[in-house]
Amino acid sequence: MKKLILAILLALPFAALSQTYTAGYSSKFAMANSSYSDKVLTLWKNYENNTLDNNLDLISDTVTMILSNGSVVKGKAENLKGVKEFRGSIKDYKVTVEAWMSIKSLDKGENIVLVWGDESFTDKDGKKVQQRQHEVWVFNKDGKISLMMQYAGGGGM
Repeated sequence: MKKLILAILLALPFAALSQTYTAGYSSKFAMANSSYSDKVLTLWKNYENNTLDNNLDLISDTVTMILSNGSVVKGKAENLKGVKEFRGSIKDYKVTVEAWMSIKSLDKGENIVLVWGDESFTDKDGKKVQQRQHEVWVFNKDGKISLMMQYAGGGGM
């Protein structure tokens, strides 16, 4: 009996871990088709090469992008305008991709790509910038990007 009680007491903290939080979006994911990662990595390469007009068909007209500075930009035209303006103001842009993964939310049915990398560039004032990047790209049912959330941290990987 003492062994049973001890076993239950030892197992309780581990049983409680999975119930600590309730996911606001989803906690049920599976690996998804890598073609979604290919699309996002193509967009990363277009940004690096400053060829932003390539592959615009991948982006939904109603896309929302939440940038690392907290700003929210809605609509394909508005996003493209802002991205081109910023990209045109920087020089020597280089990116290193550390990892990526395509996942699918099993309860929402959305395909999502997660990308981690490192970017460096010279800003419009001549200052060297190096930062870590993490981006979450969500695809709609038509296979187009409907949401991108970006997170950045100082320093390199």
